[in-house]
Amino acid sequence: MALFYVQGLPIGWVAIMLALLASMGGFIFGYDTGQISDILLMDDFLLRFATCSTPGVASTCSFSVVREGLIVSLLSIGTLVGALAGAPTADYLGRRYAMSVECVVFIIGVIVQISAATVWQQFAVGRFISGLGVGSLSAAVPMVNFSATYQLFITFGILVAYCISIGTRNVTESGSWRIVVGISILWALILGIGILFMPESPRWLAKHGYPEKAQDSLARTRGIPAHEAAEHFIIRREIEEIKSNVEYELKVKSGWIDCFKPKNKTLYRTLLGMALQSLQQLTGANYFFYYGATVFQTVGIADPFVIQIILGAVNFFCTFGGMYVMEKFGRRRPLIWGGIWQSAWLFVFASAGTAVDPTGNPAIGKLMIVSACLFIFGYAMTWAPGVWILIGETFPTSTRAKQGALSTAANWTWNFLLAFFTPFISSAIHYRYGYVFAACNLTGAIVVYLFLYESSDLSLESVNMMYVDPNCKPWTSRKWAPPGFASRQDLIEQARSAEHKPYSSGAIEEARIEKNSSSSAEGA
Repeated sequence: MALFYVQGLPIGWVAIMLALLASMGGFIFGYDTGQISDILLMDDFLLRFATCSTPGVASTCSFSVVREGLIVSLLSIGTLVGALAGAPTADYLGRRYAMSVECVVFIIGVIVQISAATVWQQFAVGRFISGLGVGSLSAAVPMVNFSATYQLFITFGILVAYCISIGTRNVTESGSWRIVVGISILWALILGIGILFMPESPRWLAKHGYPEKAQDSLARTRGIPAHEAAEHFIIRREIEEIKSNVEYELKVKSGWIDCFKPKNKTLYRTLLGMALQSLQQLTGANYFFYYGATVFQTVGIADPFVIQIILGAVNFFCTFGGMYVMEKFGRRRPLIWGGIWQSAWLFVFASAGTAVDPTGNPAIGKLMIVSACLFIFGYAMTWAPGVWILIGETFPTSTRAKQGALSTAANWTWNFLLAFFTPFISSAIHYRYGYVFAACNLTGAIVVYLFLYESSDLSLESVNMMYVDPNCKPWTSRKWAPPGFASRQDLIEQARSAEHKPYSSGAIEEARIEKNSSSSAEGA
C-alpha cells in the first residue's frame, strides 16, 4: 500500500527502499573521495609508497607533487570515463544489472589497491579502476533516484571515511590504510546485491518491449497491489505516459551534435550546465576533501584527522539544510548568495595564512579552520546540492540525457585537474591558492545572475517554454509563469491543491480551468 503522496502520486515502501539503496552509489563515491586525504598521512602508507630520506622513519617520508597528484587524481580520470560509459551500459543491461556490474568493477579496483605492497603505481591504477565503477554509478543512479538524496549520501560517505580513518590510524603496519580502503567492498556489496531485489525501471522495461513487467514494476514502487495494477487509474495513466515518451524519443532521436545547436537555446543550456558543473568544482571544496588533512597539518594543527571529521560533519549535516534552502528559496538566490559567502571565507582563509606563518601562531591556524568550516557550511547549503538539482531541471527532454552527461563530464574533468595540479599550485603559492578559489566563487555568482533561469516549481516542459520566451530574462525569471497561471505562486498553490486529488486526472489543469472560468464569470 502507499505510505504517502507526493504531488498527487502514491509512494510505496519499495520506492523508499529503492531510493535509499541506490543512494549507496553516492555513498561509495563520497567514501572514496574522503578516504585519500587521511591515508596520505598514515605512517605505513608513507613508508611503502613515499620517498624517505631515512629508511624506516615515517617522519622523513614525503610524496613528490607528481606522485601525490597521480595517486589522488586517477580516481577522477576513471570517473570521467565511467560517467560517459554509464548511460549506454544502463540502457543495454538495465538499471539494476548495470549497477551490479559497476559494483563488481569498483570491487576489482579496491582489491588492486589493497594488494599493493611497495609499488605506488599499482595503488594509483586501482583507484583508476574503482573510478570507472564510481563514474558509471554516477550516471546510472540518478536514473532511479533523487538528486538531493544522492548528494546527501555523498557527504555521508565522506564523513564515514574520516571517522574510520581516525579509528584505524594507529593500527600496526598496513592495516591502518588497508582496512579503510578494503571496507569499501562492503558498501559495494550492499548496493550490488541489494539492487537485484528491487524492481527494474519501468521506463527501461517499456522501451525494451516488456509493457506488463513495466506495469508490475510501477505498481510495486507506488505501493499498489499487483492484482489491482491493470485497472488502477494512476498506473494506467503513467504507463501510457511512459509509452508515449518512448515513442516520441524514438521519433525525435537526437545525437550529440544536437546538444550544440542554438535552436531553442539548446547550446545555451549545454554550455550553462557544463559551466555550472565546472564552477562547482572550482569552489574549492575538494581542495579540503582531498588534501585537507595535509593542509591542516601544515598550519600546525596537532591532529588534522580530527579537523577533517569536523569538516565532514559540517558538510553532512548542512546538506539537510541545503535541501530545505533549495526548496524554499529556489535555485538562483541560494547559488548567488552562496557564491558570495564562500568567496568571503576563502578570502579570510587565504589572507590569514599569507599574512602570518600559521605554524608558529596557533590563533591564525584556528582562524583558518573556522573559515574553512564556514566555507563548507555555505557550500553544503547551496552549491553542493543545487548544481546537481539543476542538471535534472534545465535541459529539454530530447537531449536531456546527453546534455547531462556532458555537464557531468565537465565536473569530472575539473575534479581531475584540481586533484592533480593542487600539489603543484600549493607548493608554489601556498595559502594564496584560496584567493583563486575565492575569485572562482564570485565568478560563479555572476554566471548564475546573468545566465541561469529560475526553474523551481516548474515542469520540464514549462522550463523549456521559459528559456525560449524572448520576454523572459534570467534576472526576471523568478516571476515567470506558464500561460494560464497568474504567477509562479499561483502555479504552486494549484499544484498543492492537486495533491489532495491523488486519483484525479489532470488535477492541476482542472484547477486552472476552474479558476479561469471563475475569473471570466466575475468579469462578465
